[in-house]
Amino acid sequence: MAADWLGSLVSINCGPTLGVYQGEVSSVDSLSQTISLKQPFHNGVKCPVPEVTFSAIDIKELKILDINNGNGRTTTIASTKVSSVPLAVPKGDPRSVDKTTSPQLCSKSYGERHLDAAGQPKGFRRRHNSWSSSSRGVSQVTPKKNGVKNGQMKHRDDECFGDGMEDGLDTDFDFEGNLALFDKAAVFSEIDTSERRTGARSRGTPQDQTPSRYRHDENILEAKPIVYRQITVPQPGAKEFCTDSGLVVPSITYELHKRLLSVAERHGLSVERRLEMTGVCASQMALTLLGGPNRFTPKNLHQRPTVAMLCGPHVQGAQGISCGRHLANHEVEVVLFLPNFVKMLDSVTSELALFSKTGGQQVSSVKDLPDTPVDLIINCLDCHENTFLMDQPWYQAAADWANENRAPVLSLDPPISGQGQAVEAKWSLSLCLPLPLAEGAGSVYLCDIGIPRQVFQEVGIKYHSPFGCKFVIPLHSA
Repeated sequence: MAADWLGSLVSINCGPTLGVYQGEVSSVDSLSQTISLKQPFHNGVKCPVPEVTFSAIDIKELKILDINNGNGRTTTIASTKVSSVPLAVPKGDPRSVDKTTSPQLCSKSYGERHLDAAGQPKGFRRRHNSWSSSSRGVSQVTPKKNGVKNGQMKHRDDECFGDGMEDGLDTDFDFEGNLALFDKAAVFSEIDTSERRTGARSRGTPQDQTPSRYRHDENILEAKPIVYRQITVPQPGAKEFCTDSGLVVPSITYELHKRLLSVAERHGLSVERRLEMTGVCASQMALTLLGGPNRFTPKNLHQRPTVAMLCGPHVQGAQGISCGRHLANHEVEVVLFLPNFVKMLDSVTSELALFSKTGGQQVSSVKDLPDTPVDLIINCLDCHENTFLMDQPWYQAAADWANENRAPVLSLDPPISGQGQAVEAKWSLSLCLPLPLAEGAGSVYLCDIGIPRQVFQEVGIKYHSPFGCKFVIPLHSA
């Protein structure tokens, strides 16, 4: 009688722990009270083992789905064959489910379809050893719980995990071979042809390309050609400079420079206003040289920089005193050197009166200057007209101290080339337009002291401001 049930499709309910199994009866042993199913499904998902064996103790309910009569015909009880589709997991008590209930469709997982594929490499089964039956006997039944979550079946999309994805998974992608199939020359030629046809800018060859590098604050849409020589002078100096943006700034003679300042003073730009503007620009440059925002923070109040101002009894010295006043207002330790004179210019006297209110130190002897190197030396000893000052003992002593201090030197409004310069500077700051400076002037900077354009035109200078958004700009040798 047991042989009559071979080949029949049955559903075995083993309780809530083991779950429900469906499959084809492969053997029935009446002595050991066991039944074996081949091609089994566990809770609607195909088992990774080809055959499972159940003991009569574990079987709670047995349903016959298809009966094999032995004459080549089968009597169908369920409406769907178990060999092609699994059955749904019963909800609640499995014994309350009707025998004629149609099973729900459930797709196979990606790894299970790989196990079904013929000739599957053993390496895949070794990588997925949790599905392999080598560690379990055929008669062992292990409940598979990852297919059920909260009593419901996980439905997966066949479009995502469908067949056809497993072909060639063990074959490495040939990157070099596929890259060799890409004809870059033909593609670029097609792009060039398309751009010329549509009027777009052509790529061109690497030799024809002109590299364009733009800053974050630079406009790439040019309305008209750029004119780099926007300043012309009637008496050009011996040297020309250019700005960072390429504008040409010619140097002027000292006679033209003196006439320009005289016309500006006649129109209202007095000496006091010029001194104030020069002091602001020079102090701003000095603060940048001393470290700028990285140095002047509340955390660095214990490391206040020290600046030595070397000034003479002339307008250039008054400019240095104005610069020292602004530096002292920005928490800089300023040591002002100015020799004692019976009579000085009114501008020097007024600037000294303002400087004395800042708390800065004023000395008249070189012996009172710091013995240790300072952070910066600002040289205002030289005068454009009184060259005889270089022969004075106080001048020579101050110049020797500056050369021996080993601190960087900033020359403010230095003299023209040929007059001599006792202190070699690292930076030089010129006013409005540069003068032909000596070789020892170092890097040249230019500051705007507020002379209007019509004043330049009155002395014969065609002028467009090269400063842009700044008041102090660097100049480079053209």
